[in-house]
Amino acid sequence: MGGTNAKSAADAPLPESLDEVRVLIDSIDRQILDLLGQRARLAEQVALIKERDPAHHSGQSFYRPEREAQVLSRIRELNPGPLDDETVAWLFREIMSACLAHERPLAIATLGPSGTFSELAAVAAFGHGGRLQFEPGIPEVFRAVSAGSVDYGVVPLENSTEGSVSVTLDSLAGSDLLLCGEVALRINQQLMAHPDAGRTPRVIVSHAQSLAQCREWLDAHFPGIERMAVSSNSAAAQQAASDHEVFAIGPTFAAERHGLVVRASNIQDNVQNTTRFAVLGREPVAPSGNDKTALLLSVTNEPGALTRLLLPLSEAGIDVLRIESRPARDRVWDYVFFIDIAGHRDEPSVTAALEQLRPHCGQLRVLGSYPVPVISQPGGE
Repeated sequence: MGGTNAKSAADAPLPESLDEVRVLIDSIDRQILDLLGQRARLAEQVALIKERDPAHHSGQSFYRPEREAQVLSRIRELNPGPLDDETVAWLFREIMSACLAHERPLAIATLGPSGTFSELAAVAAFGHGGRLQFEPGIPEVFRAVSAGSVDYGVVPLENSTEGSVSVTLDSLAGSDLLLCGEVALRINQQLMAHPDAGRTPRVIVSHAQSLAQCREWLDAHFPGIERMAVSSNSAAAQQAASDHEVFAIGPTFAAERHGLVVRASNIQDNVQNTTRFAVLGREPVAPSGNDKTALLLSVTNEPGALTRLLLPLSEAGIDVLRIESRPARDRVWDYVFFIDIAGHRDEPSVTAALEQLRPHCGQLRVLGSYPVPVISQPGGE
């Protein structure tokens, strides 16, 4: 290590002149480039090893969510500053995304066209190295992943203001796909219009969830104006771009992509408005050491049914993180429950608790175990 008086480069005194600082920055930039090149070459070697080993000869094995979570957690722990942990983790996620794309680009289905919050969530989950495939609706995202035309899908799951996205829950209940991860985005809604539009629209269009998240603001500023739900925020922006009497609600970058101007910013009723997005895949995710598990349970509508479901989890000391009920689609007045618990399905305590649950359920499906998100995503603008 060079002795007790040796100092690391980080502890060395900083140069006093601007020219010296710039020379040092240039030198560090070259070192960063060299290291990035070494990392990319190692990613190539990973690809070669996986290609040689039949156990790894699966397209999805190139992406390991649990490995990414472990790396990002370690990076946060090692971060010496002055950059904050979130910034450093975000930078490393992009490095990992670029190296993965060099190794084998991932195809990601999400709600389109381009300009949706779902697109922002997909980039947050996979970095800019993922190749996005835009689908017209949430069921179509499920179908694309199920058919194998993409590696993963990203769909909205739950909003802090308006609750769960029903079509996503119904699609999960009817699909064999697994949850492989999640992303939470702070949602900031913007009112946008064509640059030549007047002050008052004929109709305001957006995704149904966005309209609901801005209900009070719209009541106060545009009472009596028709509101129309469309398939996505980006589809709404497209309508506003082609019709001067239409205003749209959505993210800022949707306005930029469709040549609109923002007439009013951050019009959501709740300033803490956040949407949780689910990552869909076809293969289970290995334990990362800090995981959660999503369950689908069905019970008959009788006294004490829910208590009997939760008791084995409580006795095992397993935290219930979320519970949501939905009417069973094939039985009147029966319900299915979507429950998130702490831990991975392969952990002995979780496995034992689920076995105790089975006799009390008409159906018990593990929708997936996946890492708790490491990065808190910035606001969806």
